Amino acid sequence: MGFLSWIVMGLVVGVLAKFIMPGKDPGGIIITILLGIAGAFVGGYIGSFLGMGAVTGFNLGSLFLATGGAILLLFLYRKIKK
Repeated sequence: MGFLSWIVMGLVVGVLAKFIMPGKDPGGIIITILLGIAGAFVGGYIGSFLGMGAVTGFNLGSLFLATGGAILLLFLYRKIKK
């Protein structure tokens, strides 16, 4: 995936993660994109480690892995901030 693809995927995944786990979190669209991109990396790493695949492009499997990673990061962020 190219640089622009990671940004678009990060935006979509970040919005999905915040939709699934609503709440008051600091940051706007930039933090949402960064959360999504980092979530894609985390989800891809965990998915590869568990043998479920990796984030390779815009497909349903990659979207699920990246969203799961973003939800995990959002959960950990909220636990650390408390």
